[in-house]
Amino acid sequence: MASGFGDMGSLLKQAQEMQKRIQETERGLSERMVEGTAGGGAVKVVVNGNQEVQSVTIDKAAVDPEDVEGLEDLVTVAMRQAVDASRELRQREMSKVTGGMNLPGMGF
Repeated sequence: MASGFGDMGSLLKQAQEMQKRIQETERGLSERMVEGTAGGGAVKVVVNGNQEVQSVTIDKAAVDPEDVEGLEDLVTVAMRQAVDASRELRQREMSKVTGGMNLPGMGF
Protein backbone atom coordinates (compact mmCIF):
# COMPACT_ATOMS: atom_id res chain seq x y z
CA MET A 1 0.00 0.00 0.00
CA ALA A 2 2.93 2.31 0.62
CA SER A 3 3.96 2.03 -3.01
CA GLY A 4 0.62 3.58 -4.02
CA PHE A 5 1.48 6.67 -2.03
CA GLY A 6 4.94 6.77 -3.60
CA ASP A 7 3.36 6.81 -7.04
CA MET A 8 1.05 9.60 -5.92
CA GLY A 9 4.02 11.61 -4.67
CA SER A 10 5.80 11.13 -7.96
CA LEU A 11 2.69 12.20 -9.86
CA LEU A 12 2.33 15.30 -7.68
CA LYS A 13 5.99 16.19 -8.27
CA GLN A 14 5.53 15.82 -12.03
CA ALA A 15 2.43 18.03 -11.92
CA GLN A 16 4.32 20.70 -9.99
CA GLU A 17 7.19 20.59 -12.48
CA MET A 18 4.75 20.91 -15.38
CA GLN A 19 3.05 23.86 -13.68
CA LYS A 20 6.44 25.55 -13.30
CA ARG A 21 7.26 24.97 -16.99
CA ILE A 22 3.84 26.34 -17.99
CA GLN A 23 4.47 29.51 -15.97
CA GLU A 24 7.91 29.91 -17.55
CA THR A 25 6.42 29.42 -21.01
CA GLU A 26 3.72 32.02 -20.31
CA ARG A 27 6.39 34.53 -19.27
CA GLY A 28 8.31 33.77 -22.45
CA LEU A 29 5.17 34.16 -24.56
CA SER A 30 4.67 37.67 -23.19
CA GLU A 31 7.92 38.63 -24.94
CA ARG A 32 7.18 36.92 -28.28
CA MET A 33 5.37 39.06 -30.82
CA VAL A 34 3.24 38.17 -33.82
CA GLU A 35 1.72 40.51 -36.37
CA GLY A 36 -1.49 40.75 -38.33
CA THR A 37 -1.77 42.98 -41.38
CA ALA A 38 -4.46 44.17 -43.76
CA GLY A 39 -4.69 46.42 -46.77
CA GLY A 40 -1.29 45.44 -48.07
CA GLY A 41 0.33 46.39 -44.77
CA ALA A 42 -1.61 49.64 -44.34
CA VAL A 43 -2.83 48.37 -40.97
CA LYS A 44 -0.60 46.38 -38.63
CA VAL A 45 -1.49 44.91 -35.27
CA VAL A 46 1.15 43.42 -32.99
CA VAL A 47 0.05 40.96 -30.31
CA ASN A 48 2.22 39.03 -27.87
CA GLY A 49 1.99 35.28 -27.27
CA ASN A 50 -0.41 35.87 -24.40
CA GLN A 51 -2.86 37.54 -26.80
CA GLU A 52 -2.24 41.03 -25.45
CA VAL A 53 -2.32 43.80 -28.06
CA GLN A 54 1.01 45.63 -28.06
CA SER A 55 0.47 48.11 -30.88
CA VAL A 56 -1.71 49.17 -33.79
CA THR A 57 -0.17 51.04 -36.71
CA ILE A 58 -2.24 52.68 -39.44
CA ASP A 59 -0.67 54.16 -42.54
CA LYS A 60 -1.98 57.67 -43.25
CA ALA A 61 -2.98 56.55 -46.74
CA ALA A 62 -5.53 54.17 -45.17
CA VAL A 63 -7.32 57.02 -43.41
CA ASP A 64 -10.19 58.28 -45.56
CA PRO A 65 -12.83 60.29 -43.67
CA GLU A 66 -15.31 59.25 -46.37
CA ASP A 67 -14.67 55.54 -45.74
CA VAL A 68 -14.44 54.98 -41.99
CA GLU A 69 -16.07 51.56 -42.36
CA GLY A 70 -13.29 50.48 -44.72
CA LEU A 71 -10.66 51.39 -42.14
CA GLU A 72 -12.63 49.61 -39.42
CA ASP A 73 -12.71 46.49 -41.60
CA LEU A 74 -8.93 46.66 -42.12
CA VAL A 75 -8.32 46.99 -38.38
CA THR A 76 -10.66 44.06 -37.70
CA VAL A 77 -8.91 41.83 -40.25
CA ALA A 78 -5.45 42.71 -38.93
CA MET A 79 -6.59 42.14 -35.34
CA ARG A 80 -8.05 38.72 -36.18
CA GLN A 81 -4.86 37.68 -37.97
CA ALA A 82 -2.70 38.76 -35.05
CA VAL A 83 -4.87 37.07 -32.41
CA ASP A 84 -5.08 33.87 -34.48
CA ALA A 85 -1.29 33.85 -34.87
CA SER A 86 -0.93 34.43 -31.14
CA ARG A 87 -3.27 31.54 -30.33
CA GLU A 88 -1.34 29.24 -32.66
CA LEU A 89 1.97 30.28 -31.10
CA ARG A 90 0.59 29.76 -27.59
CA GLN A 91 -0.87 26.38 -28.45
CA ARG A 92 2.37 25.24 -30.10
CA GLU A 93 4.54 26.35 -27.17
CA MET A 94 2.22 24.97 -24.49
CA SER A 95 1.97 21.67 -26.35
CA LYS A 96 5.74 21.34 -25.96
CA VAL A 97 5.29 21.62 -22.18
CA THR A 98 2.24 19.39 -21.83
CA GLY A 99 3.29 16.78 -24.36
CA GLY A 100 0.20 17.51 -26.42
CA MET A 101 -2.23 16.85 -23.56
CA ASN A 102 -5.29 19.09 -23.62
CA LEU A 103 -5.54 20.23 -20.01
CA PRO A 104 -8.96 21.65 -19.06
CA GLY A 105 -8.93 25.23 -17.82
CA MET A 106 -5.46 25.99 -19.15
CA GLY A 107 -6.68 28.22 -22.00
CA PHE A 108 -4.85 26.41 -24.81
